[in-house]
Amino acid sequence: MSRPSIEPQEKEENRAQARMSLLEHLEELRERIIKSLVVLFLTTSLSLFFSSRFLEILTAPMGNLKPIFLRPTEMILTYLKVALIIGIALAMPFILYQFVKFILPALYPHERRYLFSLIPGATFSFLAGLAFAYFVMLPFAIKYLLTFGGDVARAQWTIGEYISFVTTFLFWVGMAFETPLIIFFLSKVGLVSPQWLSRNRKYAVVIIAVIAAVITPTPDPFNMSLVMVPLLILYEVGVLLAKLAR
Repeated sequence: MSRPSIEPQEKEENRAQARMSLLEHLEELRERIIKSLVVLFLTTSLSLFFSSRFLEILTAPMGNLKPIFLRPTEMILTYLKVALIIGIALAMPFILYQFVKFILPALYPHERRYLFSLIPGATFSFLAGLAFAYFVMLPFAIKYLLTFGGDVARAQWTIGEYISFVTTFLFWVGMAFETPLIIFFLSKVGLVSPQWLSRNRKYAVVIIAVIAAVITPTPDPFNMSLVMVPLLILYEVGVLLAKLAR
């Protein structure tokens, strides 16, 4: 697939940016990583004050079942882990900004415009995925896991394992909701086309089914469909956005 034509002035600008030496690129990368780590440390430290409230939100789908901790340091480590998760969420806009600024020299000016316009949409899509996972998918999954095999054993989950399970589940569903924007960007820069996406739809369905099976925390078809159907819809939305991008 041919790359979009580039104006002479855009070529000249990219040649000027390419003059940066490898050491200069590494130095810039080091500075941006340090800045991101400093901001992450500050947001994580601030998040320690909200870890308790956030833990209550994450454990709410368990209903009356109260998690336990088996190791002396498990509760402390869980608080720190939750604070780190909140800190990453708060620092993510700054981290994304540093990442985008670092890769800008490798992009053409028209590609940069697309990238900057996608950042707000990517943030909204990720938050929408988190909300869908927490309010729609997670209650069904937790209820199923709590009742499965209840006539044989009583559910007694540790706080550390539960938080790891929930945060991992929420993260990957949130990432899955980025699919339409990723397709839009790839189409905009000429890497995919709506025709190619339509021709390979059957392969996309298979891949989506595998992803849904991996993301779904339970083996039952109902909960898997709660993941698979939205992913199929998101793929079709991506195809429509790819048509608009042409």
